[in-house]
Amino acid sequence: MDFESITQQAREAMDILLQAAKPRPGQLMVLGCSTSETVGSRIGSNSSADAAAAILKGVLPAVKEAGLILAVQGCEHINRSLCLERADAEKLGLVEVWVRPHAHAGGACITAFYEQCADPVMVEGLQSKATLGMDVGDTLIGMHMRPVVVPVHSPLRKIGEANLVLAFSRPRYVGGPRAQYAQQIR
Repeated sequence: MDFESITQQAREAMDILLQAAKPRPGQLMVLGCSTSETVGSRIGSNSSADAAAAILKGVLPAVKEAGLILAVQGCEHINRSLCLERADAEKLGLVEVWVRPHAHAGGACITAFYEQCADPVMVEGLQSKATLGMDVGDTLIGMHMRPVVVPVHSPLRKIGEANLVLAFSRPRYVGGPRAQYAQQIR
């Protein structure tokens, strides 16, 4: 497996997402990642610390440059709880849960992120607060996204062997036939 290529793909995916979403600093991004799918295996069957490191190496610099808050989703074995920095979780009013992810309960990506955080905390969910997201390997991040979710149609369709889905949210349209809308959301 070419992990440098995975890093480049993850950074390219972030660039595409940031271009489409045009986020403001302080907005919340969710990353769901199956490293098993990334290396060509069935989800949950072959966690890869190397793939996790490669993906985070591509994602984290872009997140920091954009001034975003990153939350990394775990697998269903920890009820898709998420990891983020404690200060960010407190600022957002998220509910802490008591679990420590590892490769076979949470996954390699959340475990690597947990270990990189200065003060990691696990939270129950994002209560639909994420305004942009990256799903690597069909991990189902939609529950954490704020409605209305808009898919990003990207020419990059995979990271490694895993399906890639990028999305951001926009405000709901309200009104009716006489309503008018600003040309730009942001």
